[in-house]
Amino acid sequence: MRRKLWAWGGGAVAAVAGAVAVLGVSGGGGDGNPTPRARQYTSFAACLLTDANGITGAQAAPVWAGMQDASLATHAKASYLAVAGPETEANAQAYANTLIQQRCDLVLAVGKGPASAVRKLAPSSPESRFITVGSGSTLHNVRFIAATSKTRTAVARAMEAVVDAAQKE
Repeated sequence: MRRKLWAWGGGAVAAVAGAVAVLGVSGGGGDGNPTPRARQYTSFAACLLTDANGITGAQAAPVWAGMQDASLATHAKASYLAVAGPETEANAQAYANTLIQQRCDLVLAVGKGPASAVRKLAPSSPESRFITVGSGSTLHNVRFIAATSKTRTAVARAMEAVVDAAQKE
């Protein structure tokens, strides 16, 4: 009786090991090609500067969603940085400078303090591109997007256009 149990147990282990080996070799894709496990990004980096609420804030959530949409379409990296403390231009200035030092190709800013800091920083960073959402005006290297029900789509299109232009340079 024990031998039969050992035989059945050994057979079951062999069957599972065989299935794992077959799926492991093929990657589970069914066509012999391994299934990709991570998105391949380009070198382009888009960075969002938000108020203390981060990407969950009412103003920032549609902007972040638009950036994610554009990232899926262009394979650009998207990240964010929330300003800690009071929402003032002076406080947000250090955070905006951090994004420039991190070599963000595009800096998006949402909220009064972050947008004001970006507009002040833009003239001294002519090689960088900026987008302010919700408040501001268009400058040489700063584009303004109004906060509306279509903010997500407007941000995605604007980011895609900047990424496409950068890839052609």
